[in-house]
Amino acid sequence: MTVSERGPRERMVFSAAQLIRRGGVAAAGMRDVAAHAGAPRGSLQHYFPGGKEQLVNEAVAWAGRYAADRVARFLAAMPEPSPSGLFSAMAQQWIDEFRAAGFAGGCPVAAATVDCAEAAESTRTAAADAFARWSRPVAEALRDMGVPRERAGSLATLMISALEGAILIARSERDVRALTTVTRELGPLLDGCAAPQEPAR
Repeated sequence: MTVSERGPRERMVFSAAQLIRRGGVAAAGMRDVAAHAGAPRGSLQHYFPGGKEQLVNEAVAWAGRYAADRVARFLAAMPEPSPSGLFSAMAQQWIDEFRAAGFAGGCPVAAATVDCAEAAESTRTAAADAFARWSRPVAEALRDMGVPRERAGSLATLMISALEGAILIARSERDVRALTTVTRELGPLLDGCAAPQEPAR
């Protein structure tokens, strides 16, 4: 679905996420979001009676759903799914973006957490829920690849934590080095946690 195909409410949530990922929560003022979305300013109060806090929380939730949905796409594109292959795909998405568009944008969930975790309990909860929503399909994929159930959740947390840290370092250094490093170093560890798959009969 393109931006133009979204309804006004969805466009504003999407726009808020884009502004947050580039400039933090401070960059996602209600007027800024309306202008970015091409939506009437008066519609903000109609769609978001809880004001900016509600809009930010919904943008964070959208980002969590987007990240979770990407996991399925990554898996579908892999001829032979593996833990290292999944992590590589997760990192490559960011490597490609940074190389093509520069380092202005990061993860909106992380940005909202840093900016509002202490000031707005609802935003902290929204961010925690977004990370959990993203982590679940990663853990499920790892289990399908032979990772024991008791380790899959921990490894999903490790993968997302490493990715988020590498994104932050990459933006600070204006270089994808951190992303390529975590991909290379974590790959063997992740694959070593998966039981060998028996060939189909």
